[in-house]
Amino acid sequence: MKKVYLVGAGPGDLDLITVKGLKAIQKADVILYDRLINQELLDEAKEHAQLIYCGKKPDNHSLKQEEINELLCRFALQGKVVTRLKGGDPFVFGRGGEEAEALVDHNIPFEIVPGITAGIAAPAYAGIPVTHRDYSSSVAFISGVSKVGVDQDEYWEHVVKSMDTLCIYMGVSKLPEICGRLMRHGLKPTTPIALIEWGTTERQRTVTGTLEDIIRNAKDFENPSMIVVGEVVRLRDKLQWYEQLQDEQQFQLAAHVG
Repeated sequence: MKKVYLVGAGPGDLDLITVKGLKAIQKADVILYDRLINQELLDEAKEHAQLIYCGKKPDNHSLKQEEINELLCRFALQGKVVTRLKGGDPFVFGRGGEEAEALVDHNIPFEIVPGITAGIAAPAYAGIPVTHRDYSSSVAFISGVSKVGVDQDEYWEHVVKSMDTLCIYMGVSKLPEICGRLMRHGLKPTTPIALIEWGTTERQRTVTGTLEDIIRNAKDFENPSMIVVGEVVRLRDKLQWYEQLQDEQQFQLAAHVG
């Protein structure tokens, strides 16, 4: 029986795929890929590889997770090399753990290929280090969508009191609620916050503010966006390198065309 590869494709920049992840794409007979991967990665697939879209938008999933699990198992049992290509890292809000469990239940060999998660990469491209000796010695990656049945006040109180930097996935639609809970459980209204939309891609844009004004500043931001909360956000003004790189590239292009 051939192996299934659960691969993190990284946050969007084509060059941020790992070498091991790229090899898994190139050897696959079947690739099941997500919405937020860089589509150019599929150009690395074998000529006759079967490509299956498994993308998920909020409240609009092309395939249910149970269907994806079933496809992984079915193709593997047919003797095909299967690569499950997921945005970011498969084990960071990627449901890779659920897929790995399904493979174990069917005695199918698999390999996890970690990827660079947006919680680190998007802030980095925005000039925001998630840890810093002077500002933050701890960081938490949390979901803006809480599990049903969780005591929300207890959850957010724990988050506020235990971590210096918060990287919040899937939280744009709940931004007012998130900011309110953070302030209610102890963070100052002046706490810095940033939203990075389409991080690491040419479409990236970043907005910063405080918990009390970010809702107004980021009113037109949509998914996919990473939310970063904490004192490290103040470093963006000094460290924003990606925008400068884009400006330089546009200048060079304009000069060449001219």
